[in-house]
Amino acid sequence: MSVKNLTEAFKRGRDKQQRAIFASLFILSNRLQTSFDKVDPFITMKQFMVLVMIKQAPDKTLDLTSCGELLGCSRQNIKKLAIVLESKKLIMISRNSNDRRRTNLALTAKGEEYFQSVAQLHSKALGIIFEEYTDQELELFFSVFMKLYDGTEKLEATENEIIKEEIE
Repeated sequence: MSVKNLTEAFKRGRDKQQRAIFASLFILSNRLQTSFDKVDPFITMKQFMVLVMIKQAPDKTLDLTSCGELLGCSRQNIKKLAIVLESKKLIMISRNSNDRRRTNLALTAKGEEYFQSVAQLHSKALGIIFEEYTDQELELFFSVFMKLYDGTEKLEATENEIIKEEIE
Protein backbone atom coordinates (compact mmCIF):
# COMPACT_ATOMS: atom_id res chain seq x y z
CA MET A 1 0.00 0.00 0.00
CA SER A 2 1.35 3.44 -0.92
CA VAL A 3 1.08 6.74 0.93
CA LYS A 4 -1.15 7.93 -1.92
CA ASN A 5 -3.55 5.02 -1.30
CA LEU A 6 -3.59 5.73 2.43
CA THR A 7 -4.25 9.40 1.77
CA GLU A 8 -7.17 8.54 -0.48
CA ALA A 9 -8.63 6.13 2.07
CA PHE A 10 -8.46 8.63 4.94
CA LYS A 11 -9.19 11.97 3.29
CA ARG A 12 -12.92 12.12 4.11
CA GLY A 13 -14.37 12.53 7.56
CA ARG A 14 -12.99 14.21 10.64
CA ASP A 15 -12.29 10.97 12.52
CA LYS A 16 -10.38 9.44 9.60
CA GLN A 17 -8.45 12.66 8.98
CA GLN A 18 -7.45 12.91 12.65
CA ARG A 19 -6.22 9.32 12.59
CA ALA A 20 -4.34 9.89 9.33
CA ILE A 21 -2.66 13.04 10.64
CA PHE A 22 -1.70 11.30 13.89
CA ALA A 23 -0.23 8.29 12.08
CA SER A 24 1.48 10.53 9.55
CA LEU A 25 3.29 12.43 12.29
CA PHE A 26 5.01 9.21 13.36
CA ILE A 27 5.71 8.07 9.82
CA LEU A 28 7.12 11.45 8.80
CA SER A 29 9.17 11.66 11.97
CA ASN A 30 10.82 8.33 11.21
CA ARG A 31 11.38 9.18 7.56
CA LEU A 32 12.84 12.60 8.37
CA GLN A 33 15.11 11.11 11.02
CA THR A 34 16.36 8.46 8.61
CA SER A 35 16.95 11.02 5.84
CA PHE A 36 18.78 13.49 8.07
CA ASP A 37 20.87 10.69 9.57
CA LYS A 38 22.06 9.94 6.02
CA VAL A 39 22.61 13.61 5.14
CA ASP A 40 24.84 14.14 8.19
CA PRO A 41 26.49 10.86 9.27
CA PHE A 42 28.56 12.54 12.03
CA ILE A 43 25.64 12.69 14.49
CA THR A 44 22.07 11.42 14.56
CA MET A 45 19.04 13.64 14.21
CA LYS A 46 18.21 13.08 17.89
CA GLN A 47 21.71 14.15 18.89
CA PHE A 48 21.40 17.16 16.61
CA MET A 49 18.13 18.18 18.28
CA VAL A 50 19.85 18.10 21.68
CA LEU A 51 22.51 20.42 20.26
CA VAL A 52 19.83 22.74 18.87
CA MET A 53 18.08 22.96 22.27
CA ILE A 54 21.39 23.79 23.98
CA LYS A 55 22.30 26.34 21.30
CA GLN A 56 18.92 28.06 21.67
CA ALA A 57 19.20 28.29 25.48
CA PRO A 58 19.90 31.85 26.65
CA ASP A 59 23.47 31.16 27.83
CA LYS A 60 23.99 28.08 25.60
CA THR A 61 23.61 25.90 28.71
CA LEU A 62 20.66 23.66 29.48
CA ASP A 63 20.06 21.01 32.14
CA LEU A 64 19.15 17.42 31.31
CA THR A 65 15.60 17.67 32.65
CA SER A 66 14.75 20.85 30.75
CA CYS A 67 16.21 19.43 27.55
CA GLY A 68 14.11 16.28 27.99
CA GLU A 69 10.96 18.34 28.54
CA LEU A 70 11.64 20.40 25.40
CA LEU A 71 12.24 17.32 23.27
CA GLY A 72 9.46 15.25 24.83
CA CYS A 73 11.66 12.48 26.17
CA SER A 74 13.10 11.33 29.46
CA ARG A 75 16.08 12.76 31.26
CA GLN A 76 17.76 9.35 30.90
CA ASN A 77 17.38 9.39 27.11
CA ILE A 78 18.87 12.87 26.95
CA LYS A 79 21.77 11.73 29.11
CA LYS A 80 22.55 8.87 26.71
CA LEU A 81 22.52 11.28 23.77
CA ALA A 82 24.60 13.80 25.72
CA ILE A 83 27.28 11.24 26.57
CA VAL A 84 27.78 10.54 22.86
CA LEU A 85 27.89 14.27 22.07
CA GLU A 86 30.43 14.82 24.83
CA SER A 87 32.59 11.99 23.46
CA LYS A 88 32.59 13.87 20.14
CA LYS A 89 33.62 17.04 22.03
CA LEU A 90 30.50 18.92 20.89
CA ILE A 91 29.16 19.53 24.41
CA MET A 92 30.39 19.48 27.97
CA ILE A 93 28.42 17.76 30.75
CA SER A 94 28.82 19.23 34.24
CA ARG A 95 27.07 19.57 37.58
CA ASN A 96 25.12 22.78 38.13
CA SER A 97 27.08 24.90 40.61
CA ASN A 98 23.89 26.22 42.24
CA ASP A 99 22.01 22.91 42.40
CA ARG A 100 24.16 19.76 42.53
CA ARG A 101 21.12 17.63 41.60
CA ARG A 102 21.03 19.23 38.15
CA THR A 103 23.33 18.26 35.31
CA ASN A 104 24.12 20.96 32.76
CA LEU A 105 24.84 20.56 29.08
CA ALA A 106 26.90 23.28 27.43
CA LEU A 107 27.94 23.75 23.84
CA THR A 108 31.71 23.67 23.28
CA ALA A 109 33.71 25.66 20.75
CA LYS A 110 33.79 22.52 18.60
CA GLY A 111 29.99 22.35 18.92
CA GLU A 112 29.73 25.92 17.63
CA GLU A 113 32.09 25.04 14.77
CA TYR A 114 29.95 22.02 13.97
CA PHE A 115 26.87 24.24 13.60
CA GLN A 116 28.81 26.52 11.25
CA SER A 117 29.93 23.55 9.17
CA VAL A 118 26.45 21.99 8.73
CA ALA A 119 24.32 25.12 8.48
CA GLN A 120 24.36 25.17 4.70
CA LEU A 121 23.79 21.40 4.50
CA HIS A 122 20.74 21.55 6.76
CA SER A 123 19.37 24.64 5.01
CA LYS A 124 19.61 22.82 1.70
CA ALA A 125 17.82 19.74 3.10
CA LEU A 126 15.04 21.86 4.62
CA GLY A 127 14.77 23.79 1.37
CA ILE A 128 14.14 20.53 -0.49
CA ILE A 129 11.42 19.51 1.98
CA PHE A 130 9.59 22.83 1.78
CA GLU A 131 10.33 23.96 -1.78
CA GLU A 132 6.78 23.25 -2.98
CA TYR A 133 5.22 25.56 -0.36
CA THR A 134 4.37 29.18 -1.02
CA ASP A 135 5.21 31.65 1.75
CA GLN A 136 1.51 31.78 2.66
CA GLU A 137 1.22 27.98 2.79
CA LEU A 138 4.30 27.73 4.98
CA GLU A 139 2.93 30.40 7.32
CA LEU A 140 -0.42 28.57 7.53
CA PHE A 141 1.30 25.21 8.07
CA PHE A 142 3.41 26.72 10.87
CA SER A 143 0.31 28.18 12.53
CA VAL A 144 -1.67 24.93 12.30
CA PHE A 145 1.30 22.88 13.48
CA MET A 146 1.73 25.12 16.54
CA LYS A 147 -1.92 24.42 17.40
CA LEU A 148 -0.96 20.75 17.51
CA TYR A 149 1.42 21.61 20.35
CA ASP A 150 -1.48 23.22 22.21
CA GLY A 151 -3.56 20.07 21.77
CA THR A 152 -0.67 17.91 22.93
CA GLU A 153 -0.26 20.04 26.05
CA LYS A 154 -3.99 19.67 26.78
CA LEU A 155 -3.67 15.90 26.37
CA GLU A 156 -0.67 15.82 28.70
CA ALA A 157 -2.62 17.82 31.29
CA THR A 158 -5.58 15.43 31.14
CA GLU A 159 -3.94 12.06 30.43
CA ASN A 160 -4.32 10.85 34.03
CA GLU A 161 -8.04 11.70 33.91
CA ILE A 162 -8.44 9.79 30.63
CA ILE A 163 -6.74 6.72 32.12
CA LYS A 164 -8.95 6.88 35.24
CA GLU A 165 -12.11 7.06 33.07
CA GLU A 166 -11.02 3.96 31.13
CA ILE A 167 -10.34 1.98 34.32
CA GLU A 168 -13.67 2.83 35.93
